Amino acid sequence: MINKGDKIPEVNLVKATEAGPEQVSASEYFAGKKVALFSVPGAYTPTCSAKHLPGYVEKAAELKAKGVDEIACTAVNDAFVLGAWNKDSGSEDVTMLADGNGDFAKAVGLEMDGSGFGLGTRGQRFSMIINDGVVEELNVEAPGDFKVSAADYMLDQL
Repeated sequence: MINKGDKIPEVNLVKATEAGPEQVSASEYFAGKKVALFSVPGAYTPTCSAKHLPGYVEKAAELKAKGVDEIACTAVNDAFVLGAWNKDSGSEDVTMLADGNGDFAKAVGLEMDGSGFGLGTRGQRFSMIINDGVVEELNVEAPGDFKVSAADYMLDQL
C-alpha cells in the first residue's frame, strides 16, 4: 500500500470533462500542485452520494483557503458515470478522475473486493493530500466506515 512520502504511481486516469473523457497521467496530473483526492467505492452509491461527495462540495472553499489547489474524486467507474454524478450531485470545484479498470486503486494498493454486492473489484474509501505528486497525508477507512476520508477530517490535517 502507498504511504506518506511516496510518489503517486505512473498510471493513467480519465478526467471527466464537458468535452468528454480526457486521458491523463496520474504522475503528471498531480505534479506542481496540492490536491485533495478522495476515493469512493462507486458513484451513486449510498454513502458516497449522501455524505462523501457532498462534504467535499460543501467544504471546497475552506479546503482551497487552506492551500488546496484542486479537489479530485476517483472511483472505479467510467468517466461518463462520474461526469453525470458530478452534474447531479457535485460541482465545478470537484474534478472527477475515472479509474475504470481499477489501475490506480491497484497501483496504490487500495483495491477492495466488492463482488459480494455485485460491484467487482473497486477502490477502497480513502483520501489523500498530494503535494507535487507526493502523498503528504493518507486516510484509509476501515470497511464500512466513513470518518477519516471525510472533508472535515482533511480540513483538520491542513
